[in-house]
Amino acid sequence: MTEASHPTRRLYGRSKGKALRPHHSELMAEFLPTLALDLSKPLPLRPDRETRLEIGFGGGEHLVEAAAREPNVDFFGCEPFVNGMAKLLAGIEERGLSNIRLHRGDAGLVLDRLPDASLSRVYLFYPDPWPKRRHRKRRFVSPENLEKLARVLRPGAELRFATDIDDYAAWTLARLRACKSFRWRAKTAQDWLPPWEGWTQTKYEAKAMAAGRRPVYLTFVRQSD
Repeated sequence: MTEASHPTRRLYGRSKGKALRPHHSELMAEFLPTLALDLSKPLPLRPDRETRLEIGFGGGEHLVEAAAREPNVDFFGCEPFVNGMAKLLAGIEERGLSNIRLHRGDAGLVLDRLPDASLSRVYLFYPDPWPKRRHRKRRFVSPENLEKLARVLRPGAELRFATDIDDYAAWTLARLRACKSFRWRAKTAQDWLPPWEGWTQTKYEAKAMAAGRRPVYLTFVRQSD
């Protein structure tokens, strides 16, 4: 069973925006298949290297910079939005990166295929906040997904979460603090305001800050069972 035929969950929201540029269309057709994770087979984890996962990488600014900065670490990236995937592929091509593998679709499917304690870090930056009350069940941070993340993260590994939406920050804190598998690393009120060392600001974050929204950067550590 190939990735294309793998059963999928329903994803909400848009999957495509503007028409792709010709070269981006070419990258999607020819380059993406060479980097796509085949979910019908064991995922390509190398025992001598760390593997990290970025869920919903948007335009890929952070993922490209992280992979370029740490060439000895492997990165998996998941993103259902076609335009974001195409932009990331262009960045990978331009930088000549060889340590990124991709899945265009639901990150939950990748989590389901990962072995226990196989990831050293997970990034979840600016996920869709689904602000309407009736849509909040669509938020990625849920007890079900936290259970999956706890299974695939090694003890001591980090889940890094960023948002500019106060309600989603509170939502995430409530669910992570209720989950015994994770410990919030903050010790003072200032610990979640500055970004992580080596942080790459995305276009989305720049727009949010220009609009007066202040992001928070939350770090949760996988506890030992």
